[in-house]
Amino acid sequence: MCRINPKVDFAFKKLFGSEENKDLLISFINSILPEDKQIKSVELKNPYNIANYKKGKMTILDIKAVDEKGTWFDIEMQIAEQGYYDKRSLYYWSKVYTDQIESGEYFETLRKTVSINILDFNYLDEKDFHNSYGIYNRKSAKELSDIFDMHFIELGKFDKDYKDIKTTLDRWTTFLNKAYEIDKDNIPPELAVDKEVRKAIETLDIMYLNKEERELYENDLKLLRVQKSEIKAAERKGIEEGLKKTARNLITKGLDVPFIIEITGLDENTILKLKNELTVK
Repeated sequence: MCRINPKVDFAFKKLFGSEENKDLLISFINSILPEDKQIKSVELKNPYNIANYKKGKMTILDIKAVDEKGTWFDIEMQIAEQGYYDKRSLYYWSKVYTDQIESGEYFETLRKTVSINILDFNYLDEKDFHNSYGIYNRKSAKELSDIFDMHFIELGKFDKDYKDIKTTLDRWTTFLNKAYEIDKDNIPPELAVDKEVRKAIETLDIMYLNKEERELYENDLKLLRVQKSEIKAAERKGIEEGLKKTARNLITKGLDVPFIIEITGLDENTILKLKNELTVK
């Protein structure tokens, strides 16, 4: 089994943002692009470097790369739920786009910029796990420019069984979601047919982290667990407050306590306390 979670941003950066694994990055990018936009090579603009991470130069662990046609790519892995992520993703895209030129240079040198956001939480009001956006005329649906290209991969919405895997994107998404249960010596055939995905599984299984890297990885993992725990606690609190609001409405309508308990699931003491608070008011 893979000992390292590829969704932890530090591990994701080392796996896909290292010079020796550019073939994995190219395969992943091509799994998202249409057939007529496939790329052959990339130059990493911020390759994985432990020294830069320690100096605080890699606090945002995105992967920036430029292909042989000059197209820029920015790949973000987000495992902890983020508010206003649509605005955040547009900001990140704009930074990569505008940083291509210095003050006084010509706008014509700006190149197409593709943003790929991989989310380990559901954010968009869409059923499909992969959604892409461009700039279009609302009336004619004609594209203004292809310079803006933004993709979202919502891992939680991907629910295909191995037998239903058809595309390279299906295979990469399955890898990210299920790496912890895949044995490198017994890779499911639906994944093994892809040499890059197979290499990613084998690389992740034997990936060596030195002491400094292990500490950074463990810190990222701990932060992830804390953030997810806080989100769940907030959700539970929100649900409880909603049930209390329902209980108050039922109390004001004169319904008896056993009925309110059955409807809301709240305990008798909580209902009686709410009833007393309403009486005092």
